[in-house]
Amino acid sequence: MKRFFGISLLLLVGLGPVACGAQKPKPYQYFRVGNAADVSIMSIKTQAGFALMGGGTDLDVAFKWMCDRAGGGDFLILRASGTDDYNPYVQGLCKVNSVATLILATREAAMEPEVAAIIAKAEAVFISGGDQAEYINYWKGTPVQDAINAAVRRGVPIGGTSAGLAVQGEYIYSAQNDAEDGPNLSSKMALADPFHRQVVIVHGFLENPLLANTITDSHFVARDRMGRLLAMMARILDLGAAKEVRGVGIDQETAVLLEPDGQATVVGKGAAYFLRASGKPAVVKRGTPLSIGPVTAAKLKAGGTFDVVAWKGSEEPYVYTVTDGVVRSSQGAIY
Repeated sequence: MKRFFGISLLLLVGLGPVACGAQKPKPYQYFRVGNAADVSIMSIKTQAGFALMGGGTDLDVAFKWMCDRAGGGDFLILRASGTDDYNPYVQGLCKVNSVATLILATREAAMEPEVAAIIAKAEAVFISGGDQAEYINYWKGTPVQDAINAAVRRGVPIGGTSAGLAVQGEYIYSAQNDAEDGPNLSSKMALADPFHRQVVIVHGFLENPLLANTITDSHFVARDRMGRLLAMMARILDLGAAKEVRGVGIDQETAVLLEPDGQATVVGKGAAYFLRASGKPAVVKRGTPLSIGPVTAAKLKAGGTFDVVAWKGSEEPYVYTVTDGVVRSSQGAIY
């Protein structure tokens, strides 16, 4: 979600005119507030965790959770567009050494050695909302992807909202065939034809074992995305790459705070949905309405907990089925 703070700029790379004889500006932008010097990695103890945010108005509690795990270090926001409007927000919430925004709007920018070095020195990494197609097109297969995965391995808290949530699972709805001036992929479109040109699924951007065989979706109830998540799960199963696929759909103004042992807690105003399906879908064919089921599910509101290792939550599970493109739930209401 866009923020309308004044830009507080300590360091900016890659903007402005180039004086005669000066170096060509870098193809990325870097904005930083707080301490201009990084803390020593050896002096900071971070705590791993994943803040999975569903989009909409940002949740203070989720950002504070990430900051608490950053150990007072350097908090980094990654974007492919936009401004440094997260900097004053995070700085106002958290006691950290610095807050910085790194904007990587091209593949050229993601190949810059300095970019990977900046990510390598961060004690918290947050991927902003926006367009996940840009993250896939610009960052996948570059040092940026490698640096984020290295941060996961070294126990740095990782977060993302909206598009930044979409890239968290092993499988990603990439939005690469969504037109800028056209509609986003809707449940109606995906259920009517799970091979619709906008159903594009990418594999393996982040390497988080807790979200293996998992695909995530945001703005879940507000944009009625249950059907499209079920359709994407069906496509993954149809590929035969996994015997089981899991889906996590998260409402706006809601987050799932995931511990490194797999224990997750839901915070915020809405709910999170945890889905699991296995076996071949009954009907997943080009130009044909989807049929799949049963798909087990759990709906958890604020305070609810879920174990993504055991795949079991604090609420009783129920079942979804899709027949000829129509979604039904064993509890009546879809959401």
